[in-house]
Amino acid sequence: MHLADPRSNLWTHTAAPGPDCPALQGDHVADVAVIGGGYTGLSAALHLAMGGARVILLETGQPGFGASGRNNGQVIPVYSRHGPDDAVAAFGDERGERLNQMVAGSADLVFDLIRKHDIDCDAAQEGWLQPAHRPSRMRGIQAKHDQWAARGAPVEMYDAARAAELTGSPIYHGGWMHRAGGHIQPLGYARGLARAAQAAGAMVRGDSPVLSIDRDGGKWRLKVAGGNVRAEKVILATNGYTGNLFPNLRQTIIPLRSTHVATTALSDNVAKSVLPGNHGLSDTRQALWAFRKDRFGRIVTTSAPVFTTGARARMAASTLRRLNIAFPQIERPEIEYVWEGIIAMTYERLPRYHELAGGIMTALGYSGRGIALGTAVGRMMAERALGKPVNELPLPALPLKPWPMHDLVVPFSRTMAWYFKWRDSRD
Repeated sequence: MHLADPRSNLWTHTAAPGPDCPALQGDHVADVAVIGGGYTGLSAALHLAMGGARVILLETGQPGFGASGRNNGQVIPVYSRHGPDDAVAAFGDERGERLNQMVAGSADLVFDLIRKHDIDCDAAQEGWLQPAHRPSRMRGIQAKHDQWAARGAPVEMYDAARAAELTGSPIYHGGWMHRAGGHIQPLGYARGLARAAQAAGAMVRGDSPVLSIDRDGGKWRLKVAGGNVRAEKVILATNGYTGNLFPNLRQTIIPLRSTHVATTALSDNVAKSVLPGNHGLSDTRQALWAFRKDRFGRIVTTSAPVFTTGARARMAASTLRRLNIAFPQIERPEIEYVWEGIIAMTYERLPRYHELAGGIMTALGYSGRGIALGTAVGRMMAERALGKPVNELPLPALPLKPWPMHDLVVPFSRTMAWYFKWRDSRD
């Protein structure tokens, strides 16, 4: 079974059912059309509908079809690589701090939406851990902690002994915790956002890939197989699945396969010894080791295959070795699910916002922080579509910056896993 087949995905088998989202038929008019039914598009549609706009969302598959239904499920309100001081250096004091505020509040936004709309997605806001896999990585952890603490974030440092207590693993040298983080059933969250958007008045249509966008009588016309949508404004929310609807946009990101592995359910005693506080964990490796539990006691972790041929067997073997190192109390773990989605990386590892043409906007490049950041950016673009001035947004509207030799860089980027593993072994 292919790793992108929904049947290979744990979340497909444990998510609450999604709402009815039939394919678009006929001609429709909206204030805003949203392309993409992941976290960004669904959040945008929900906030637009709550703001009184007529909104139609078009998704190629069903809500959560892409990476929004295929990730690890960790809700992390920090940047993947940078600290908040880096955002200030990149965007200036005012805009940088505005972005920091959006990122800092992104996990709370996710869990607030879950509570407000009664979304069934196994939400656990118990905190996110980043432990250091080598003593030298404590310097970077301390710097990130200090920068977020200076801005009032609920963070704390811990030593090696406390790391063992929090993680249930003997291999870490200390770390930091962000108490606002946590984890969810990611496909259930996407489906819940779709249901909430519908309840607020949005039209959500699945199995409706957009074939073209053109100008028609002062509005944008989006053509799908079964009809058309004419709208004043368009939000393009396709992220790692961005195609060729708008020239050169696809070349501004590197789409990376994000692969995940789930064990069978552990015994109660063993499950309680792994991440006993039900935290999510992403350590300091660049070839990331990330762990969380689902509600049945499975461990869900990450993997990074370079080649797809035979990837399932290789990842099962490498994951078993990893689990035996990180959690030796799991004597004989068994692999039950292996699956993949696609995430979007920018060169700077910071998200980008673009206004592509009059009334068409997009944001992409969450670099593995898509649950929290995608939800927040979706709300930001909804505010923009409802009339918020562009100079008041947390992200500036940047010109497109395609990668040189993009089609060569993409396959080469997959081999970087080897380099990252080498870097992880060194100080």
